[in-house]
Amino acid sequence: MSGFHSLTTAEQAAGYLREEMQTGNLIGLMPGVLRLEAELGVNRKTVETALRLLEKKGFLVPQGPGRRRKIVLPENLEPPQLRVGILLYEKEDSQLGYIGELVRQLQQRGYLPFLSNRSLIDLGMDEQRVAAFVAQTSANAWVVISGSREVLEWFSRQSIPAFALHGRQPSVAIAGTAARKSTAMATTVRRLTELGHSRIVLLSREERRKPVPGIVEQAFLDELQTQGITVGSYNLPDWEDNSEGFSRCLTSLFRHTAPTALIIDAMELFIAAQQFLLHQGIRVPQDVSIVCGDPHPSFAWCHPTIAHISYDSRIWVRNTMRWVNNVARGENDRRQVISKSKFIEGGTVGVVPIEPRIEK
Repeated sequence: MSGFHSLTTAEQAAGYLREEMQTGNLIGLMPGVLRLEAELGVNRKTVETALRLLEKKGFLVPQGPGRRRKIVLPENLEPPQLRVGILLYEKEDSQLGYIGELVRQLQQRGYLPFLSNRSLIDLGMDEQRVAAFVAQTSANAWVVISGSREVLEWFSRQSIPAFALHGRQPSVAIAGTAARKSTAMATTVRRLTELGHSRIVLLSREERRKPVPGIVEQAFLDELQTQGITVGSYNLPDWEDNSEGFSRCLTSLFRHTAPTALIIDAMELFIAAQQFLLHQGIRVPQDVSIVCGDPHPSFAWCHPTIAHISYDSRIWVRNTMRWVNNVARGENDRRQVISKSKFIEGGTVGVVPIEPRIEK
């Protein structure tokens, strides 16, 4: 028994962390000392000793004072398959073409993507509930669809890599991609005012309006003011974020000072608004002009053509794949790549009507 060696606490901690790296539960950057101290239940000195042991073994590379160590697996060790969780905004997002293409390309590259069984809407866009869900879900990296600023800020503070696909990312230190719709939104407002519209309303989902208007929403309000239109809650109304709340919002808008133009941020809202207008006998564009904030393949079949803001979603897939590849190589990639968009004027936009109406 003379060769028996009892492992120190630091060696045990190093062994645990090494196993976590080898199985892919830890990738990219090693969490900080304070976080490891709390998670491992050992003191700071033990954590620091364990990290130095891993540095000597070549599993960690120092990045300088105050910076987290980079995780590097030995060349003779096969990298683990990266489990990429896609946290949907709402479950219906699973039917979006670019989401399906992203899953296909991830699988093709040998990763293990999966769609979350709960969406941000299911979780109430609440960062504490999101945190609990993530803790219970096995993933090495997350792609977050249309997250609020609070949710994205929570992800940005975690050791697990996260990527924002749309959402309130510009003000958060998190990797991401989206379309720059603010310029196209301003162009849309200018064109509507050229056609005589002054009662212009933008209908957006709740996380785009709160706690303050998002970049696109603010661009809308700013351009209205530039065109000499006084802005208020009428132009960017608040509504309960469900189908009933949206219907009540539309009913209220057309009951009193009816808008002459609606800009409808998302495809699901656009379809619901079209159904409302049809049911109420409100004609497009004779009674009200409408613009969709997103493109859709079905627009090619529509007559009159649909006015909308256009962008190329294939760019988002490419940007997301580049980020996942970088994460798999252990890079701390936090770049935000924004693509272009433009306003496409269609047959659903016309000169300002005399007065929109609702059939009684």
